[in-house]
Amino acid sequence: MSFQKAQDLLKLAHIAASRHQGVTVKDISTEFSVNERTAQRMLFALKEVYPSLSHKTDSERRRWWTLRETNKLGMQGVYDHELTAIEMAIRRAQREGAHAETASLEAVRDRLVAKLPTPEARRTEANAEAMLEVKGYACRPGPRVKTCPDHMSILTAALKGQFQLIMSYRGAQDAEPKKRVVEPYGLLLGTRHYLIARDPAKGDGLRRFRLDRIAKVEMTMIWFKKDKDFDLDAYAAQSFGSFHSDAEFTRVVWRFSPAAAATAREYEFHPKQEMVEQDDGGLIVTFEASGLVEMAWHLYKWGDAVEVIEPAALREMVAGFQNDRIKVPP
Repeated sequence: MSFQKAQDLLKLAHIAASRHQGVTVKDISTEFSVNERTAQRMLFALKEVYPSLSHKTDSERRRWWTLRETNKLGMQGVYDHELTAIEMAIRRAQREGAHAETASLEAVRDRLVAKLPTPEARRTEANAEAMLEVKGYACRPGPRVKTCPDHMSILTAALKGQFQLIMSYRGAQDAEPKKRVVEPYGLLLGTRHYLIARDPAKGDGLRRFRLDRIAKVEMTMIWFKKDKDFDLDAYAAQSFGSFHSDAEFTRVVWRFSPAAAATAREYEFHPKQEMVEQDDGGLIVTFEASGLVEMAWHLYKWGDAVEVIEPAALREMVAGFQNDRIKVPP
């Protein structure tokens, strides 16, 4: 058996063990990019290594294969690239101020490393650190707004349980923090972090509360019923960054020059963007969102390689600040 086939068989064992319902021949074909006949041979080979591999047939006559004998899977240990991926996720969460996620990822990492023999653990950690430095994640602080870890823990718990929050919050027009009772719907993490919540005292609409303006917060035991049609991804897509304003929500059209088009094609400026190629090699990008200031910040680094066609307000904001001294992002 080749090394690649052995690795694929180990990966299949993990998949069969980790999915409660199991895995079908079609799933294996998709996962490993093989035909169904090859997928069946992989299952037969796995059965030889793990005799406890079993299957059940559903109402559509599909066989779901599951593996419950998982004691041998731990013999693989932890690969360097796997530990690197976890460390990268931890650092991203730290930079975004996602304290609860950081703690959870660190706990998973520590449990995995603890299972390794001491010499192997040291080698794996050293190699993972070296890979992080090569990938540029050793130190990238970047500007971000600080958030309180205790507040994040309370917000996360309230979101999970759908419990109302009582918070002391200072709005943009408030001289001092004021008491608010809100129903939390989600968190948006970006340049600034926002709590998406409904303030029943001010109507049924959802509002954004800046986390850095929350002086105090506590979770109540008062459960509320969430709007079943709420979609956090769709809500977030109303904004270019993390700022949102109904008054600013508009159609956005940018034209990238032929020299910048190749680079622009690699970007996802917005989840619902549309790209149209131009005859001269240029590129038109269209989407709908709010957050004109954040758009202007982003466009500035493209120099004169991008033209704002719509909206007029954004075109006026960047006028005079675009010049050929600023080069297209590599």
